[in-house]
Amino acid sequence: MTTGKDTGRSYHLECTGEALRTAQAHSSPENITLFGSCFCPFVQRVWVALEHLGIDYHYYEVDPYKKPAELLELSPKGLVPALRLNNYDPPKALNESTIIVDFLEELATSDTRRSSHTTGSLFPPSSDPYARALIRLQADSVNRSLVPAFYRYLQAQDEAKQVEGAKGFVEALNGLVTLFNRAEKEGYTSYGLWNGRGALSYADVMAAPWIFRATNVLKHYRGFVLPEGERFRGYVERLLGHPAFKRTCSTEQLYLDSYERYAFNRPNTSQVANAINAGTALP
Repeated sequence: MTTGKDTGRSYHLECTGEALRTAQAHSSPENITLFGSCFCPFVQRVWVALEHLGIDYHYYEVDPYKKPAELLELSPKGLVPALRLNNYDPPKALNESTIIVDFLEELATSDTRRSSHTTGSLFPPSSDPYARALIRLQADSVNRSLVPAFYRYLQAQDEAKQVEGAKGFVEALNGLVTLFNRAEKEGYTSYGLWNGRGALSYADVMAAPWIFRATNVLKHYRGFVLPEGERFRGYVERLLGHPAFKRTCSTEQLYLDSYERYAFNRPNTSQVANAINAGTALP
């Protein structure tokens, strides 16, 4: 059930905590500029990938609700994340989080001059296309099921809809776990934090921002508690404790303030919220 009442709090316009320190460390011009918003989970996907893959970038905070002209030049709908590739003349642009993470993976694995935290990949080697496909199946489950289920649950206003939303979100989590277990049963354990010895995977990056928000936003506004079970809890701890993910996290209050508009389903909260209310595909 909804806890509390709508206090009219607004979304934040600057990171806090560890994310602020990371943003400040990436405030100088680079070949890649990430146009982001501190509360946006789609942005966080890209940010985690940049951090994990060790790609130099400039973090640039924008207000996606105001849709500044410089953002619209990169992203026709005015959505974040967006990348500006400054090493082209004129600069080129990319938008959509999954496309951007794909691009960054290809860029990183083709560049031996990466500067920072890792020389790894989010995928098994190209010599094992089946293992890579399993990771993509997991990511597809996140995008098709987990992400929309999160918003349906958070935006539901009456108790019956909230109960239904909670069940739907748990089912989406269980569906993802089923795919993790399938990969493990088939012997693919090197990529994915589901296995304690696995490396951060593309599917982990796709899922992490919403699992993280389940631990604060859904917990606060819906009283939600993640499913029990040693394996699942271990996965969540490894995922949210991963250094690349932690470097992109603000303090809890930022998320509680920024998601109040979703929790009380204010009109025109976002294009994502409007799509959920209309029962259409996410933008």
